Amino acid sequence: MKRKLATILAADVAGFSRLMAEDEEATAQTLGAYRETIAGLVAEHSGRIFGTAGDSVIAEFASPVQAVRTAVAIQRALHRHNADLSQQRRMQFRIGINLGDVMAEDDDLLGDGVNVAARLQEVAPPGGICISGAVNDQIVGKLNFPVFHLGERDLKNIPRPVQVYRVDWHPDDPSATGVLGGELALPNKPSIAVLPFVNMSGEAEQEYFADGITEDIITALSRYRWFFVIARNSSFAYKGRAANVKEIARSLGVRYVLEGSVRKAGQRVRVTGQLIDAETGAHIWAERYDRGCEDIFAIQDEITEKVVGAIEPEILMGEGLRMIQQAKADPDAFDCCLRGIWHHYQSTAEDYTEAEKWLRRAVEIDPKYARGCMALARVHFGRCIFGWSRDVTADCAEISRLAEQAVALDPRDPYCHYARFAGELMAGELHKALASAQRAIDLNPNFALAHLALGWVRVYLGHFDEALDPLLRAIRLSPNDPLIFIFMSYIALAHYHLGSHEEALHFAERALAVRRMLLDLVVAIASLGMLGRTEEAAPLISDLASVAPLDAEGYWRAVHPYTDPAHREQLFEGLRRAGMTFGDTAVGAA
Repeated sequence: MKRKLATILAADVAGFSRLMAEDEEATAQTLGAYRETIAGLVAEHSGRIFGTAGDSVIAEFASPVQAVRTAVAIQRALHRHNADLSQQRRMQFRIGINLGDVMAEDDDLLGDGVNVAARLQEVAPPGGICISGAVNDQIVGKLNFPVFHLGERDLKNIPRPVQVYRVDWHPDDPSATGVLGGELALPNKPSIAVLPFVNMSGEAEQEYFADGITEDIITALSRYRWFFVIARNSSFAYKGRAANVKEIARSLGVRYVLEGSVRKAGQRVRVTGQLIDAETGAHIWAERYDRGCEDIFAIQDEITEKVVGAIEPEILMGEGLRMIQQAKADPDAFDCCLRGIWHHYQSTAEDYTEAEKWLRRAVEIDPKYARGCMALARVHFGRCIFGWSRDVTADCAEISRLAEQAVALDPRDPYCHYARFAGELMAGELHKALASAQRAIDLNPNFALAHLALGWVRVYLGHFDEALDPLLRAIRLSPNDPLIFIFMSYIALAHYHLGSHEEALHFAERALAVRRMLLDLVVAIASLGMLGRTEEAAPLISDLASVAPLDAEGYWRAVHPYTDPAHREQLFEGLRRAGMTFGDTAVGAA
């Protein structure tokens, strides 16, 4: 046998026997799903699972820092998944981590180093993480998770006492970050906003290309889960505005800002980028790239790695699964896709028609281009949400077809799973939609739309209290989002169903201040009805006709698919109390 020093992570389910006794099939299904999540996170942090007996998981890491990061990521992910299960069905893992000498026999590891990790797992509370003193010595000053000394412990069958520490893995409460008012607090991890790269081509027609480059860099950076990356929509709120980096960083609640420019001429492209520390104004990194257009993916990857390396080099060196490179699409399909996505973000009915034209062309040129399928599905979804669809049933079928195709082509793209969520939501398959939203967050915790999706589907499942956390996290990731009215609308709807009608009205009014849509008006009217303020509701009722969906029956069936009819009736009760009659309104077909 060979001997080596290794960091061992041991995890085990608390109360597994009780869970199995109550429902074997459901427990086995949950265990399988949670093991898949754990395996992905272990691989992402350069670890290796070498044991899965019963309900346990044992993994090896070369770095104690990576082992602790993995444990924190596991507990955060499983905590999010558990929120969708009843209290008695929630599956909580206890995790122990030790650094010690082990013996290697084939793929298995044996010895005291493994045994101590297993015993530390037994000391940890359900959903907790305990580490040995040896691990703590190696992570001091390298991680910002709070660690508490529990003292010296005698562990079963371990001949010497072991210093034990508990790691606090809980994320910030999103409502305490300033997301609902006041100055945004800096996250407890490196935070960055990527401003829209300036189009230096001298042609307004090339805006789509510069915007596409920027969005791809944002997506690549956001794949590093130990970074906090502001969503594309909030960064693009500063497009065309003079950049005062300190003010922008303060308004978005980040420390670093990346800005740059793009000049495209024929088949050549020049991209510049510079990374700025907003606290000091210092330029940390700057570079210029002159390449052929076929090298644009390589330029994006290099910029991403340079930025990560400048801010947190250990993450760049330690993570085994970094940004997943896009499949190299046909150049014409890529260009058509960028044009289509640009029109999609303009959020008008006319631009959606133009977006569909370009994206269909992209898919025709390259049928295996996952991004084109995904983006086209999102256009159909947006058309339904905004009420522009003349045939919601037909659009729903297209969303499902395109999303399934996108996921099959690129199962590790969180945007594809978001598109699948959209299709499943509209089809009324809410538990599938829930799983797709969770999967998108597992792949990219910085994906604001995935957090929105999770809160969205939880509302229609009747998990109103649990819906608020992901909706608030979506706002923190994209505080200046042009679609913030959708985020606010679902926060309002969750509060309405919780009986907090004043809160529901507050958020509905915040949504209406950005853009008047049917859901905003309906929640505001229903809240006023429940509060007995019918005079205030009257002018809002008169506004309904101006935002009525073209296919009202399909809209109410697909866009608002309550699993419990009583919850829909609860909403309509507020509308009746506000003085509405349903024969001649946008809500009448519901």
